Amino acid sequence: MKILSIETSCDETSVAIVEDGRKILTNRIYSQIPIHQKYGGVVPEIASRNHVTKLPYIIDEALAETGLTLKDIDAIGVANGPGLVGALLIGLSAAKAMAYSLDIPLIGVHHIEGHIAANFLQFPELAPPFLTLVVSGGHSHLVLVKDYETFEVLGKTRDDAAGEAFDKVSRVLGLGYPGGPAIDKAAKNGNASAIPFPRAFLDKDRFDFSFSGLKSAVLNYLNGKKMKNEPIVVNDVAASFQTAVVDVLVAKTIACAKSINMKTICIAGGVSANSLLREKMTAAANDEGFTLYYPEPILCTDNAAMIGSMAYYNYVNRGESGLNLNAMPGLKIGTRS
Repeated sequence: MKILSIETSCDETSVAIVEDGRKILTNRIYSQIPIHQKYGGVVPEIASRNHVTKLPYIIDEALAETGLTLKDIDAIGVANGPGLVGALLIGLSAAKAMAYSLDIPLIGVHHIEGHIAANFLQFPELAPPFLTLVVSGGHSHLVLVKDYETFEVLGKTRDDAAGEAFDKVSRVLGLGYPGGPAIDKAAKNGNASAIPFPRAFLDKDRFDFSFSGLKSAVLNYLNGKKMKNEPIVVNDVAASFQTAVVDVLVAKTIACAKSINMKTICIAGGVSANSLLREKMTAAANDEGFTLYYPEPILCTDNAAMIGSMAYYNYVNRGESGLNLNAMPGLKIGTRS
């Protein structure tokens, strides 16, 4: 089953063709990062306008790369939430038009469930159940994947998501946008023990996250240094901040896995490309005898291949979506509307 999938939930315009939920035939991604960098973050209206401009060409590129035509496509998958409502509507409108005109199924996909499915593309042997840490610009979740269609959120952020904290700290350090790669790069030349930033572990027996206090601690540190006219070593701040975030992510994930007796862990989402997170999570998983999976960096960012993978399992287990499928900017994991 060949599914052409579309992802436009934020500032990446992506089209992929995925076969049977596991094999990527093409995964075209147009990133708007250079456009939004000067604003220090994504401007929703600009993102939507660029989706309108680029999406038709990227669909053509995906078909040309594979040598397929629209007659070879069996279904259309599309991310319908969560995300920026205007951006989601662009992809959804195109997907509906294609599904209707070709008389093939339309399949809605939850964006975060798509991130989880990125691991299916990387690891053909992977199958539920497993625990996934999903960390991105807007989400920090611990999700128990019971089967291909059953997701239980065991922990989530109470305030800032990890990726959001990276972006905000990167901005005040003058490292630019997006913050994750910028912080990761600067941290490699810094001392992670230089500044004792706090770790918010919250309740011992719960697995929620909180990064707003850490963000405030970084701002207070920087303001204190400026008031005293003391030098700020940006790389040390970046390294100390990054380590504080990663320590919490790893500790909470391992504790959650132990509490449910789960030996298989995945990580997904944009922040899962962070080198320190991969390093520390690998070490912790090895210490506990757990099996750890994470996709290659290109599949960590927003992309349509992950949407195509999840669309396949949605179709197999639930069937197609109706043409009344709507964009749901606040769509919760495990729900369809």
